[in-house]
Amino acid sequence: MLDKRVIMIVTFILSMILFLNGEGSIFVEDSKLLFSSVILVSVIFYYYIDRAKSGEKIFLRTIPGLKAMEDAVGRATEMGKPVLFVPGIMDMDQVETVSGLILLGHVSEMTANYEAGLNVPVSKAIVMEAARETCKESYLKAGRPDLYYDDMVHYLTDDQFAYAAGINGIMKREKPAACFYLGKFYAESLILAETGNSIGAIQIAGTGSPSQIPFFVTACDYTLIGEEFFTASAYMSNKPELLGSIKGQDIVKMFVMASMIVVVCFDALFQLGLIEINILNLF
Repeated sequence: MLDKRVIMIVTFILSMILFLNGEGSIFVEDSKLLFSSVILVSVIFYYYIDRAKSGEKIFLRTIPGLKAMEDAVGRATEMGKPVLFVPGIMDMDQVETVSGLILLGHVSEMTANYEAGLNVPVSKAIVMEAARETCKESYLKAGRPDLYYDDMVHYLTDDQFAYAAGINGIMKREKPAACFYLGKFYAESLILAETGNSIGAIQIAGTGSPSQIPFFVTACDYTLIGEEFFTASAYMSNKPELLGSIKGQDIVKMFVMASMIVVVCFDALFQLGLIEINILNLF
C-alpha cells in the first residue's frame, strides 16, 4: 500500500511539473490552484477506490434510515400489509428521482424476498416505465419473477396536489405498514408524511430539497438528509467503486474544511496586523 501512495504522490508532482512547463502554451495561465485541485481530487478518489477494490474494508458511518428499511419491509410482511413507495413528483431529469429509483430497486428486492405487497404511484409517464423496469429486474434478481406485475407501479396524475390527494387516498384505503418517500418533493411533502403518520406506518424519507427536509424530519421516523440520500445506493449495493468514491469525497471535504479554517485564521491575523502576508493574494 505504501508503494501505491508513493506512486500517487509522484503522479501529482509530475502533473504539476507538466503544468508549469506548459503554462501559457498548453494550459491556461494563472490556473495553478484549479489544476492542482483537480489532480489532487482525482488522485484521492483513485486511491480509495483502489483500496476498496483490493478488498480493504472501507469504514463508513452507519445511516439509521438505511438500516431501518429492511425492518420496515419486514414489519409490513408480518402485518400482512403493503409497502408504499413514492418516488417524488419530478421527472427523470432530476437527480433525486434517479436516486429514488435506485433505492426502489433495493426496496422491491426486499419485498420480493419477503413476499410483501408493493405499491408505487408515480406522477410522470417516463418515471413509471423506469420504475417498472427497476422492480421487474429486482424481482427477477430475487428469484421471484412470478410475484411481479406491472400494476404495482401505476400512474396517477401530473398535477402536484392531485397526486398528493391520490396517494393520501391509497394510504387511507390500504393502510400500508411502511411508507417510503424517496425523491424530489415540494409542498406536498408534509401532506404525505402527516397522512402516513396518522395511519401508524413506519415512514422513511429522503430528498435533496433543503426546504422539505424539516417537514420529513418532523413527521417521519427516519430521514435521509441531503448527501445521505444520494449515497444510499452505494451503502446498500456494497460495490467497492461506490464505497471508495464516497470515502474519497469525505477526505476531499476534510481537506476543503481544513483549508477554509487556515485561510480564515491567516486572513484574521493579517487584518489585525500581526502578520504581513495576505494569504488571499496567493490565490
